[in-house]
Amino acid sequence: MRVLIVDDEPLARQRIEDLLAKKDSIDIVGTASNGSEAVELIRRLSPNLVFLDVQMPGMSGLDVVDT
Repeated sequence: MRVLIVDDEPLARQRIEDLLAKKDSIDIVGTASNGSEAVELIRRLSPNLVFLDVQMPGMSGLDVVDT
């Protein structure tokens, strides 16, 4: 499963990445620190699953979903 992690807090991104890295069936294809970056990576990488922070400055996770 191709996974993208999106969170404006570096420690949160790292924690999720550390947890998911233990699973052989999960391929972390990228990380993003804001909504604009997330939209670009979703379009470019076509992940199967996105771990998306809802509250981020600028473009929220909900805005990303609406895009």
